[in-house]
Amino acid sequence: MRNRQIFDQVSDMEKQIGELYQQLGDLKQKLSELLEENHRLAMENHNLRNHLDTIEEGKQKTTNKEKSAKKKDNLPSEGYDNLARLYDEGFHICNLEFGRPRRNEDCMFCLEFFDKTK
Repeated sequence: MRNRQIFDQVSDMEKQIGELYQQLGDLKQKLSELLEENHRLAMENHNLRNHLDTIEEGKQKTTNKEKSAKKKDNLPSEGYDNLARLYDEGFHICNLEFGRPRRNEDCMFCLEFFDKTK
């Protein structure tokens, strides 16, 4: 009977190790998802900071005369260029997902917007 108790203890320990291994796998998956989200947010933050710096530099360099000339000459194409740049940086420009990251895939609604403006 002693051997049977030892076998039962080993079986129980094996079951507990299996459960711990499953929990460890779940934690590893959650950690992976958090790391991916953290990286995505860090990249988005970096892009937004660069965009903000570009805007601030542009404000400092342009004078009032240049601003008024720019508004008269380039208003429609400037907006289109800004949207194209945002799309190239990995953000949606369609009305369904505007401003959200694209996750490295093309969006048919965003592309349809480009087709309409041509």
